[in-house]
Amino acid sequence: MKKWIYQNVNTLTLITFIFLMSGLLLKWTDVQSFSNAFLIIATLIAMMPIALKAWQSLMLKVFSIELLVTLAVIGALYIHEYTESAVVTFLFLFGSYLEARTLKITRNSISKLVDMAPQDANRLRDGEIEKVDIDEVNIGDTVVVYSGGTVPVDGYIIKGKAHIIEASITGESHPVSKKENDKVYSSTIIDTGYIEVFTEKVDEDTTFAKIIELVEEAQDAKSPAEKFLNRFAKWYTPSIAILSLIVWLITRDLHLAITFLVIACPGALVIGAPVANVAGIGNGAKNGVLIKGGEVIDALSKVDTLVFDKTGTLTKGHPEVTSVKFDTTHFTEQEILSLIGQIEMTSEHHLGKAVVEHVKARVAFDQSEMITTKTVKGQGIKGKIHHHTVLIGNRKLMQTHHITIQEQYEQQAKQLETSGNTVTFIAIDNTFTGIIAIADAIRSDAVEALQTMRDNGIKEIIMLTGDNARTAQTVSQQLSLDTYQAEMMPDDKLKHIQLLQQQGKKVAMAGDGINDAPAIAIADVGLAMGKGGTDISMETADLVLMNDSLTQYAHAINLARKTMRILKQNIAIALITVILLLIGIIMGGVNLAIGMFAHEVSVLLVILNAMRLIQFKSKK
Repeated sequence: MKKWIYQNVNTLTLITFIFLMSGLLLKWTDVQSFSNAFLIIATLIAMMPIALKAWQSLMLKVFSIELLVTLAVIGALYIHEYTESAVVTFLFLFGSYLEARTLKITRNSISKLVDMAPQDANRLRDGEIEKVDIDEVNIGDTVVVYSGGTVPVDGYIIKGKAHIIEASITGESHPVSKKENDKVYSSTIIDTGYIEVFTEKVDEDTTFAKIIELVEEAQDAKSPAEKFLNRFAKWYTPSIAILSLIVWLITRDLHLAITFLVIACPGALVIGAPVANVAGIGNGAKNGVLIKGGEVIDALSKVDTLVFDKTGTLTKGHPEVTSVKFDTTHFTEQEILSLIGQIEMTSEHHLGKAVVEHVKARVAFDQSEMITTKTVKGQGIKGKIHHHTVLIGNRKLMQTHHITIQEQYEQQAKQLETSGNTVTFIAIDNTFTGIIAIADAIRSDAVEALQTMRDNGIKEIIMLTGDNARTAQTVSQQLSLDTYQAEMMPDDKLKHIQLLQQQGKKVAMAGDGINDAPAIAIADVGLAMGKGGTDISMETADLVLMNDSLTQYAHAINLARKTMRILKQNIAIALITVILLLIGIIMGGVNLAIGMFAHEVSVLLVILNAMRLIQFKSKK
């Protein structure tokens, strides 16, 4: 019976409406007895789902809004106010229906994401292409995607090229050109082209699946305002019941007490905060910004200080070798390149990858020749090949191993650093061997995005980087940052964040590497780059930019502040409605039906107000 009632609430609402209208028509035609019968039937039908929820909440020792309405309707029937009892129950059910419909719209971004999940794939096996269910695709399989098709897995292209729309991952609707060895993601769409993809991740392990999971969890996570309002409603609702009883004891007017009971229901107050947060998180997901819950929105809206890592955050994260200077006294340039290429093959750092790409274009080497490597945090990497010890890193690494940098190379390094290059020093068998200069271009949207953030209340922008001071200074000047700190270890970044917090600042930290994870975790709001970032930084962060765009960051800050403004507006709407209705009761101009109607209107107002967030766009 319970299941049937819940499954047919909308049908019961419609039947209630039919009996209510019939009762009112009969009342206007002076057929009073039939009119009352229809109104009572309407009330009893509508009371089925309301009373059931009231009883279930009472069993859980929760004093719900449904319980207040049930008490009010019982009282209305007792004093023969059949019209008001029927109107109140219908309006409550109809209001719940509209509330559910509008809430569904605010969650529409999630349903759209889920709908985009691929259901099948064209698997290539033994030269034959077979269409299979997505669950049958395994890691290591090759899948074929044609023009207009959806990529079903995470992997990389082994044959073909295409223009791919990655809006489901990055929020960016413009097609991106992809070729062999480029990464592709599940749920992205081939605009034009043909590709064969080697499968690396399937099902719930894909980036797309993780996005859906993160956003769903975020929409269920409550903000501080929601938690407070829930605690408030827990005590407020029974307090209203007690006050209604006091009103009846003082006035002996049961109708007035029942009206007071219904009007003071905190429906709009309770729904106002969660619907705003859900809409805000949905907007973020649609624009490639994953916001992990209402608490993050609240914290982000209060941020006044932004801290950035440099490489891969303020810069593109795709550095290239710009200059190579080697001392070939003991080794040829080819030998040096081969040794450092094999060492850097084990590195996850952006600069290491740039060195490998440079070496691969010039010499052939076998990675299997590698013997041992060790990453030295904040300094570089150390390896041993064919009895040769190789050091690749910054000045600190050279100093730690007592390697003397020749003066001519030191002067060249300073000149390169001054022009924005990062210089890596090389030593083989404890002898300084040369330098490699690497440059990483500043993101094209960085200047505009940072200025937008300043215009929207950010007071201070800081860069913390492990890079050298000269390169850091050049980047800082180009972006007009307030200050910077160079040659920082991961622990140094963490301590600097803590120092800013001790000064009373609300800090957001943005980074993309494993070395940034501690600072991201300790900040008031941690931000990671989703497209170029590591899994650990994405998991640690409160906010993930799926397109690695700083414009998305600016949008997230504006969105958080807009969401909090709307949340506060919703609370104000709810409180003002209750106050005006209570004044109306005292003045004698508000009855039970009018009170319930106004109550439902206030609920819809806060939902519609929150829905404005769905289409919110940041102004440049």
